[in-house]
Amino acid sequence: MEKYGDRLLRGHFESLDEINQFAVQFYRDAAEIYDCLTRVKNRQRNPLGYSLDDAPIIGLLVRIWKLLKETIRYHTENNAEFIAIFQRTLLETAVTATYLLKHDATVLEDFRKCSYKDRLRILRDAKNGSAFSKTKAGQRLLRSVEKKMSLEGFSENDFAEQKKNKWKLQGKSFLEIFTEVYSEQGTAQITEQMYRCSFGIMSESVHCSWNDSMDWCLQRNEDGTFSIYPFFHPADIRYITPLLPFCNESYAFWLKRIEADDRYYTVFLDWIATQNRNLYLEFDRLYGDMEPA
Repeated sequence: MEKYGDRLLRGHFESLDEINQFAVQFYRDAAEIYDCLTRVKNRQRNPLGYSLDDAPIIGLLVRIWKLLKETIRYHTENNAEFIAIFQRTLLETAVTATYLLKHDATVLEDFRKCSYKDRLRILRDAKNGSAFSKTKAGQRLLRSVEKKMSLEGFSENDFAEQKKNKWKLQGKSFLEIFTEVYSEQGTAQITEQMYRCSFGIMSESVHCSWNDSMDWCLQRNEDGTFSIYPFFHPADIRYITPLLPFCNESYAFWLKRIEADDRYYTVFLDWIATQNRNLYLEFDRLYGDMEPA
């Protein structure tokens, strides 16, 4: 924080270059703060490590800051094409973490069990004598699955509920989870718009789509035909701005869960939220209707 001197909060920027340089540093520091918060421990509550009721959540929180750091790295390398892949995964991770933090151990167990969908198929294929299961690679994979299931005390017969729910957390689509988590922040219509404009469009970068190809891999000719675009596009740091509120909330809930929500820690989350809001307003003022610089 010392690098910000007596200007911990910036509410005004003179140019696009200035705000973009500041934003890159700010988001890099936000990722470092998230990293540090996952290392905070209440040793009275957790003398050594985390139980199966906590480990799935802290694992997601670590995943968030790793994805955020990778997103920023791709931005500094001016490679926008794959940033949406990281951002889509980051958003899903943050929302899922917040959802789990708002529910009890039953939901956490369901979350863990849902991850065994394909691993159970590996066990079934091995029993049916699949050729791959007899290879060294297949045997290693089989031992890994069996070890994980043994650790959790699961048997192949413990997944009836997950099969009935088609291996979806609590039988819900991600849109339903997203809507439930953020239903208090606005009407259902606004929440769904948040989903469509964030996760929905980002998903195209993962699953591929015609619009995604037009945006990144093709260029339109004057006669209406298309030619390939073999270069990477410049990145726009503004895309990180709307993601941070989703991240911030999950870390705030986590600190409260482990009874470490001391002001010494939460002040950093408040700083991130306020500065991020300032950046959003300043980006809107300086860019207006302009395309990314």
